[in-house]
Amino acid sequence: MDMSYGLFSDHSAEQGIIQRILPTQMTSVDNNVVALVGNPNTGKSTLFNALTGLNQHTGNWPGKTVTSAFGRYMHNGKSFFLVDLPGSYSLLANSPEEEVARDFICFGRPRVAVIVADATCLERNLNLILQVLEMIPQAVVCVNLMDEARRNHISVRLDKLSQILGVPVVGTSASSGQGLTELKQAVDDLVCGRLIPEPIRIQYDSAIEEAIAIVEPAIKIMMGRSIDSRWLALRILEGDDTIIAALRKFTSLDVMGSEEIRDRVEQAKKKLAQQQIFENDLRDRIVFTIVNSAERISREVWQHNGDWRKRADRKIDEVLTSRLFGIPAMLLLLGAALWISIVGANYPSKMLANIFFWLEKRLSALFILAGAPDWLRGALVEGLYRTLAWVVSVMLPPMAIFFPMFTLLEDLGYLPRVAFNLDYYFKKARAHGKQALTMCMGLGCNAVGVTACRIIDSPRERLIGIITNNYMPCNGRFPTLIALSAVFVAGRAGGMQPILAAVTVLGLIVFSIVVTLVASKILSCTILKGLPSSFALELPPYRKPQIGRILIRSLLDRSLFVLLRAVTVAAPAGLIIWFMANVSIFHTTLLNHCAGFLDPFARLMGLDGYILLAFLLGFPANEIVIPVVIMSYMSGGAIIELDSLQALRWLLEGHGWTWVTALCTMLFSLNHFPCGTTLLTIHKETGSWKWTLISFIVPTITGIVVCSVVVQAARLLRLV
Repeated sequence: MDMSYGLFSDHSAEQGIIQRILPTQMTSVDNNVVALVGNPNTGKSTLFNALTGLNQHTGNWPGKTVTSAFGRYMHNGKSFFLVDLPGSYSLLANSPEEEVARDFICFGRPRVAVIVADATCLERNLNLILQVLEMIPQAVVCVNLMDEARRNHISVRLDKLSQILGVPVVGTSASSGQGLTELKQAVDDLVCGRLIPEPIRIQYDSAIEEAIAIVEPAIKIMMGRSIDSRWLALRILEGDDTIIAALRKFTSLDVMGSEEIRDRVEQAKKKLAQQQIFENDLRDRIVFTIVNSAERISREVWQHNGDWRKRADRKIDEVLTSRLFGIPAMLLLLGAALWISIVGANYPSKMLANIFFWLEKRLSALFILAGAPDWLRGALVEGLYRTLAWVVSVMLPPMAIFFPMFTLLEDLGYLPRVAFNLDYYFKKARAHGKQALTMCMGLGCNAVGVTACRIIDSPRERLIGIITNNYMPCNGRFPTLIALSAVFVAGRAGGMQPILAAVTVLGLIVFSIVVTLVASKILSCTILKGLPSSFALELPPYRKPQIGRILIRSLLDRSLFVLLRAVTVAAPAGLIIWFMANVSIFHTTLLNHCAGFLDPFARLMGLDGYILLAFLLGFPANEIVIPVVIMSYMSGGAIIELDSLQALRWLLEGHGWTWVTALCTMLFSLNHFPCGTTLLTIHKETGSWKWTLISFIVPTITGIVVCSVVVQAARLLRLV
């Protein structure tokens, strides 16, 4: 079947447009392009992997931070180029992901669109299916997760669904390979013209249909059959400027530059206004009609024969998302995860430290045996190697415990419930509800949390999420919080020490959430003014977690990835610290000179010069803050390890520490500039040094103000 017609009758022109949309993985011989589109959590990535195997690549879309995958598969002797479009809930271009998916379907000219749906919640997925069918007739609906549907006693009438939608419908279970051959054959039949689809046509209100009838003929004359003229007429009537800009970008056509089209649009809008339908209402009416159609179709083809599981999910949600128990349950789960991380990390952390410092002695012996100068041995072994040993031994164990538990909650489907619980508070702060999810990611690593802000649709709200993500304590700051809470809060609690330490850290995290909300509110009322946008929050069904995948994702994709970035920036810091502690000017080390210079300002914040200097030197990696403080107090010239928390308490109290000093240090650890890795990530995500600088300044000012208020209040009340 010849798909080169209308505007793209010239194959080279069509190929040129495809090349402008796709990264360079596509070649000029790839004619059988298949777009894979679907909601998140439908098994779309699993289906893509099952079809393409190892013959795949990933890359960013031109001009976007949206990442997707591309691959090839063979069927009936033909090669098909499969494009895994970003997961989207709609194609109304409310986010970069939706815009990428829409633009590729419109201008990438795929021969076929494979729309992936979740058999366990078909109604929700039908919204996207109906939108795609309005744009492209050459489509196959892939109802995935059929095995899970059977386990949940759900039946889907695939033949009836195909009859209603007017396109082929194939049931699959991508994880087991079931239905993949039938899916490939359906795609091949459409490409070769053996199947002629007749997709469903949604009927809108009579007033909207009249408006479409006014505008569509003029659009059809200009666009030919390259883009569905009915769909484009709707987008223009509802005032979607992004599609008009995309048309200019990819086709060099200015639809609204046509006087006839402008006149017809104006005439249609007047007709709508007579029925009290204005531009702001039109999209709501369109979405309402699509949702109603999805509900009606779902009732005809989808049946849940085992309502007990659905009732069980609802009963659980009545607790986990209720106003009374939702927030306490969230805090309880987080507190339990922190307690397990604190208790569980002690033994592997000590074991790793013993191994690394045993190796350090052997390295020192090798340097001495080789006759290396003392300064070289000190810089490389006591500076660089010992810093890296601290970072790895302190950071890896809690990450290796916390990340799997976090991924477990994610796999169970709990994280969307967190966003649901916090959405009300973020709306009050004029921020986006999805920011709650990015905050959760920030608990592991702020750089990861910043990257996760891509899920926030609004550019303004995405910037708020990026700037405030550093308020959440990352894995590198947990050692400082845990050590100081264990020493100064729970130091004499005996067997209750881990529990009290976990409660203290949990309280600090709650404080961080409050500060995040306040800072978001201030930003949204000043430099990032605006109202919060609405979004559709999916509460997926609870699923049995896949333990193997959890371990791989959490340990390889998260823990080791974050650790590698921390090690990369911590290595130079070790050398700098060693030189500052060993180079003297006027009989005093550079470390002491810098600490003395910073001391007056630090005292106003309840700290001292050495503590503030440790935070500055910890810019590459937050893990080294406490080790630098210890090194400075003991004048060892290198990072050292104390034998116990009691020894740490004696050392700190001997240098003037009180509970106020410990509290201010923990508060400043929560509220200070992002680490180097996070700042580089912020610049990459925003593409702006201005917003990177603001992300540095905002939390730092917050920390200075909070610590100053706390110490002055303590002095006024004579608590110190």
